[in-house]
Amino acid sequence: MVKLEETPLPGVGVRHDFDGRFGKRVGVITHRDGRREIFVSRRDDPDACGQSIVLSDEEAEAMADLLGGSTITRHVSRLSQDIEGLAMDWVSLPGISPYAGRLLGDTMMRTRTGASIVAIMRDGHAVPAPGPEFPLRAGDTLVVVGTPEGVVRAANLLNGGA
Repeated sequence: MVKLEETPLPGVGVRHDFDGRFGKRVGVITHRDGRREIFVSRRDDPDACGQSIVLSDEEAEAMADLLGGSTITRHVSRLSQDIEGLAMDWVSLPGISPYAGRLLGDTMMRTRTGASIVAIMRDGHAVPAPGPEFPLRAGDTLVVVGTPEGVVRAANLLNGGA
């Protein structure tokens, strides 16, 4: 397992890096203004940067996708598999759903299925812990958590089933 180190850089931002397999130190500096800079340095002198590349927000997102997505997402997925009786699924809200164009509270999700909607992905952005007043749209991806049976009932409900 790779040991990821975090170092605050006063006045600059935060540096995250690790020792790579082939004797190099690899990391990312997240600047206070949001810029991200990938760097490679020698393991014996992490401050002697051999090369760096500054990425725009869009480039950083594309690079994260190319490298296999978020470590946090993988850890959450593993965690849900490790907790007995807990299931999590990403459910797309189709245009034919009776809840497309309605408020999240209209689903009465927890009461009807025992599952909860803990986040909504829309246009590439996450909306964590949406409230009952949150408007649902066709194409949203809802992160549903509950028992395995409750998650199945939630998907059926969102897709127009009973």
